[in-house]
Amino acid sequence: MAIESPTYRSWQRLPKNGVGSVLFSLGMCARVPYFATVLPRVTALEPGRCEVRSPKWWGVHNHIGTFHAIAACNLAEAAMGMLAEATVPTTHRWIPKAMHTQYLGKATTGLHAVAQLPALPDFAAITDGTDLVVPVTIRDRAGAEVVHADITIWVTPK
Repeated sequence: MAIESPTYRSWQRLPKNGVGSVLFSLGMCARVPYFATVLPRVTALEPGRCEVRSPKWWGVHNHIGTFHAIAACNLAEAAMGMLAEATVPTTHRWIPKAMHTQYLGKATTGLHAVAQLPALPDFAAITDGTDLVVPVTIRDRAGAEVVHADITIWVTPK
């Protein structure tokens, strides 16, 4: 049986409320400081799924006052990264390899990113490196999808 990552174990140990979510998110930003630029808050995490929210604040504004496209990419990568931490067992490692992003509409509010795999991989069968595509949907407060990213991670046994 594969062992869960320390990141996912931390999530499981924290209270399942706003305080636990904020504490986990602060720890994530301490470990990956660039994520802090979008003030992310992880609200759900389990193998194969992660949800992260980000407020619209002046630090993510572009020249027209909407959520900057690259800030949205940063949010997508945070959701993908935490999904990978919760999904990839400690017998394997992962690293981002590519990101295909579609900007579908103006993001005029805070955003909600959901990274979700259609099915969990059989990590025991991964004996060489393999690509794993993590789809990330980013919606505004009205529920409209404003950004979609497919992030490819390279997964290998340790």
